[in-house]
Amino acid sequence: MNVFRLTGDLSHLAAIIILLLKIWKTRSCAGISGKSQILFALVFTTRYLDLLTSFISLYNTSMKFIYIGCAYATVYMIYAKFKATYDGNHDTFRVEFLVVPIGGLAFLVNHDFSPLEILWTFSIYLESVAILPQLFMISKTGEAETITTHYLFFLGLYRALYLMNWIWRFYFEGFFDMIAIVAGVVQTILYCDFFYLYVTKVLKGKKLSLPA
Repeated sequence: MNVFRLTGDLSHLAAIIILLLKIWKTRSCAGISGKSQILFALVFTTRYLDLLTSFISLYNTSMKFIYIGCAYATVYMIYAKFKATYDGNHDTFRVEFLVVPIGGLAFLVNHDFSPLEILWTFSIYLESVAILPQLFMISKTGEAETITTHYLFFLGLYRALYLMNWIWRFYFEGFFDMIAIVAGVVQTILYCDFFYLYVTKVLKGKKLSLPA
């Protein structure tokens, strides 16, 4: 495992832990998009079905269980435990406009026309846009809490590091996965404006807001 893959995984894990701690410590999920979290739970569920069929390493298996468990724990806290604090009035992104076309695309463009491979491809495509409901919610409310911006920063950093991982693997291993790379580029582009605002505002102690 190369350093970009490892630091990418750690950034991803940091993002998830930051979000869970934010909700648990404040006893509130205000400002968090439940729809984005449902999409991420769907991403991990469809991606890691190979837990039932293959074993790569203890690290690999452990991280998969952690991602799945944390994703569903987050959804539970938003829609059950701290439901009263969930701002559904602003979390109005139409996720069916993402899930349905992506499902069709995964069915048509994949590496192998088999159920597990189609679902894996679906998860890759869906992850690239799963953050859109969260960004849309921030745009509607006008600003985001600092801790929420840290979550988004580490989530975006994870994807950027994974792009470096794909480049490293192509250069040193000759491995190239066009689906993962294109999806990663799309996801990173979605974070570009956020990264700029994070550096110019949040790191200077100001609140982050997205243009409506």
